[in-house]
Amino acid sequence: MAHEHHHHHDHDHHHEHAAEGCSCEHHHHHHEHEHEGGLRRQLARILLTALLLVAAVVVEKTCGLRTWQLLLVYLVPYIIIGRETLCEAAEGLAHGEPFNEHFLMSVATIGALAIGFLPSAETQFPEAVFVMLFFQVGELFEGYAEGQSRRSIAHLMEIRPDVAHVEGAGGADDVRPEDVAVGQTIVVRPGERVPLDGVVVDGQSALNTMALTGESLPRDVATGDEVVSGCVNLSGVLHVRVTKAFGESTVQKIIHLVEEAGEHKSKREAFITRFARVYTPVVVGLAVTIVVISVILNSLGMLPPSFGGVGGGLYRALMFLVVSCPCALVISVPLTFFGGIGGASRRGILIKGANYMDVLAKVTTVVFDKTGTLTEGRFAVEAVHPDLCDEQRLLHLAAHVEHFTTHPIGAALRDAFPQEATDGCRVSQVEEVAGQGVRARVGDDVVCVGNTKMMEAVGAAWHECDHDAGTIVHVAINGDYAGHIVINDTVKQGAREAVDALKALGVGRTVMLTGDREEVARRVADGLGISDYHAGLLPDEKVEQFEAIKSQAATAFVGDGINDAPVLARADVGIAMGGLGSDAAIEAADVVLMDDQPQKVALAIRIARRTQAIARQNVWFAIGVKVLVLVLAACGLATMWMAVFADVGVTVLAVLNAMRALHVRG
Repeated sequence: MAHEHHHHHDHDHHHEHAAEGCSCEHHHHHHEHEHEGGLRRQLARILLTALLLVAAVVVEKTCGLRTWQLLLVYLVPYIIIGRETLCEAAEGLAHGEPFNEHFLMSVATIGALAIGFLPSAETQFPEAVFVMLFFQVGELFEGYAEGQSRRSIAHLMEIRPDVAHVEGAGGADDVRPEDVAVGQTIVVRPGERVPLDGVVVDGQSALNTMALTGESLPRDVATGDEVVSGCVNLSGVLHVRVTKAFGESTVQKIIHLVEEAGEHKSKREAFITRFARVYTPVVVGLAVTIVVISVILNSLGMLPPSFGGVGGGLYRALMFLVVSCPCALVISVPLTFFGGIGGASRRGILIKGANYMDVLAKVTTVVFDKTGTLTEGRFAVEAVHPDLCDEQRLLHLAAHVEHFTTHPIGAALRDAFPQEATDGCRVSQVEEVAGQGVRARVGDDVVCVGNTKMMEAVGAAWHECDHDAGTIVHVAINGDYAGHIVINDTVKQGAREAVDALKALGVGRTVMLTGDREEVARRVADGLGISDYHAGLLPDEKVEQFEAIKSQAATAFVGDGINDAPVLARADVGIAMGGLGSDAAIEAADVVLMDDQPQKVALAIRIARRTQAIARQNVWFAIGVKVLVLVLAACGLATMWMAVFADVGVTVLAVLNAMRALHVRG
């Protein structure tokens, strides 16, 4: 519960910022500089310590100082480099959460400083400083890698515009996008970012949607088209009527999603936290045991001289502590997921959290919605089958008759015969017959365009279409049957590739759910090579069908419409076609494909699998090297230097490996 409370608090904090009018853009840059400054300071500290450490070694070799005097010499670099680690360890103790990596490092190094005061033990001052130094080098690497991932996510943040030009009586006023109300008109000049979602009321231009969708081809817009915030206006001046307030705009939503992504910890990350809680006390316990046993054996006179007495036991115990510090895991696993999310966002795939990466990697069944996901959701003429006249004339007549209708079928007929508006044919006596179609006089002919009921009403001898499934529009001229036109929802480019790519990844089952008619669904499913489909579903039946499929395997659902939101929310991983489609769908989904391309589903699964593989390599590599050095340490074969390498070397390699997750191939 505490966590939830904290979560809400965060949101309030976020709104507070907005209210103060701190432009988030600057806020973000501020973070960026802070991060870089921190890295520079850290690097300076590391270099200074290295110099002082060399100086201290020289002093030790030349000036025969006493042990306590030497300690003072070495304490200078030790404090410079180890201050933060020691503070973190103390803080952990104060909060009753002692077992973190800082605590391990502190105990090991303080022990190394103390060991020289034991009778017959050698001093280990340089090692103590070195352990701390290397720990900080590891942290520096982590900071750098995290900065890289941040930058790729910051590249998403650049889609946030700073100013909106609101059209007023005396020209355009510049205001903050937050202050623009819905219904106001804004001017977007060439080269500027669209600050808010809206509809173009005047002007035409091309928009670059690269930052939102990763799509390099510009999108043309003209009066009446919707524009989404975050796109860059390339060529013309656009006047846009705002349809959504700033907080609701596409850009804000995306940025919010990316910021939230970090909060959803991955299952494997949670594993690291659990691991540290059990692991640290066990290691500390074992170290103490080594010391206790060596004290007992020493007092019984059973320790071999080569072991180095109690001091030798202490030394081994301390090495054991240094080696066992799990930095490599603690650092590299979250970093890998962070990198994977950043890499995916560059390709226009938003993954809302590391836990969804885990699920995506395991998906074996993908369920698609049909309309708008696999198909364009727009009608187009697919075939023309004339009986009386030629195809052109049939289309010509149908388009003229449908000139005034608002029905999508009328629009499809007009699109198929664009000359209709300009060829000067006289159309008169237009009447729509409810439930049947449209009748009109074109020139001297009475033309009826509609369904079979209309054909029967005028006595035309219609017949079924033998070739194509779809919406069939029949045409009669002066009561004689003239033929029919087949209209269908067009399949998206890339839908076939999307299904093939999933099969290539070994996703065994693809299913399509649709409210459409059986024959239309069959045609689309067969054309795309989808293994299964369910047609004629109402929204609640969609959910039922989905539940049945989901119970058998890890399932992803890909959808775009409002009616898909309930299914998206129920899926193991819901993938929304963002095309900045329905907001409800984007909210409910776990993964958003920014450019509506179904082939990105396979890419998302591939990125997730690769990210997970990298995390897994890091876990095994780190644990493997540690166990090896621990075994050597227990046998007295390893030195403190080897222990430090095992820790820091592994961390650095694991961090470098984690950074591979940022770069997405294919």
